[in-house]
Amino acid sequence: MDLLLIMTYGALCIGIFKIFDLPLNKWTVPTAVLGGIILIGTLILVMNYNHPYSNMAREFYVTTPIVPAVSGIVTEVEVTPNELVEKGSVLFRVDPKPFELVVAQKQALFAASTQGVKSLESAVAAARARVVQATADRDRTMGVFRRYEDGFARGAFSEVDLENRRQLYLANQAALENANANLNTSQIAFESQIDGTNPEVARLRSELEKARYDLERTVVRAPTAGYVSQLLLRPGMMAVSMPLRPVMVFVHDEKAPLIVAFRQNSALRLQKGYEAEIVYPSLPGKVFKGKVIQVLPNLSEGQIQASGSLLGTASFNSVGRIPVAIEVLDDMSEFNLPRGTRAQVAIYSDHFAHVAIMRRILLRMSGWQNYLYLDH
Repeated sequence: MDLLLIMTYGALCIGIFKIFDLPLNKWTVPTAVLGGIILIGTLILVMNYNHPYSNMAREFYVTTPIVPAVSGIVTEVEVTPNELVEKGSVLFRVDPKPFELVVAQKQALFAASTQGVKSLESAVAAARARVVQATADRDRTMGVFRRYEDGFARGAFSEVDLENRRQLYLANQAALENANANLNTSQIAFESQIDGTNPEVARLRSELEKARYDLERTVVRAPTAGYVSQLLLRPGMMAVSMPLRPVMVFVHDEKAPLIVAFRQNSALRLQKGYEAEIVYPSLPGKVFKGKVIQVLPNLSEGQIQASGSLLGTASFNSVGRIPVAIEVLDDMSEFNLPRGTRAQVAIYSDHFAHVAIMRRILLRMSGWQNYLYLDH
């Protein structure tokens, strides 16, 4: 653009010198040169500030590392790389046999615990029957003992007979107390509950649900609509449930935002709604319309976290750029650009709008230059 302005200004000066037959001397030539420097320099500075440009632009897309919830040998890989799948589609399967065995084991233990609860209920009924029997025996011996007391007072029974009846009555009283204690113990064992469920039954039920959950997770499914890129997983490989060992990368089927990094000098000319134009190196000679949808409020260079180290002066050396989100308004579906494509972006503010033509020309020249490259 600088060269274009210089050449245009030079042609204009030559025309003026020819038309008005101006002499070439120490006054006219320096005046023309100095006037060109001031004019062109002013135009470029006004353009750079009010209509900022950046070649640091890229489409950023979100990926999800796929880590199985359970570890095991991969038996099937059902997804095709770079082929769009719907949410919930099967990606791959882990050998379910070990988890099926655990489920069967937990089901047996849960069934046994249910039967155990029924046994406790039967034990309560038996203990209650023993209390009834012991109460009847106690009442019967107590009546006999009372009669012997009355007979002893009249001289009908000896002291030995009375003592025997007393001991029999006391033995039945102790048997009744023991039966009541056994009933109380049986009722506590039967009625001990957590949210209305016997604790042993509740524990085994939760273990069974966990075993079923693990069995379901042997089938790994797509978290959203999208596709798997660069698929390397094969049957027979070991899939480990560790966050640091993902087995594939899932790319979500969503519109990737174009993020542009602008110099901080242009902060006052970066506002939501401003017009933008985009040039892709992948599409030489083409210019696409866009608009500013957000000026991100944070720069990563100013980020700090609580730690055991003090903030040093090295943190101030990195200047950083302002990230701006751009929405591409033109239909890009026909071009099938790979995600993560770089771009060049110019933003046109409402200030000095007539100077924006210079930026538009410069951006198109950059687009034409994309035809020219050499492989090294």
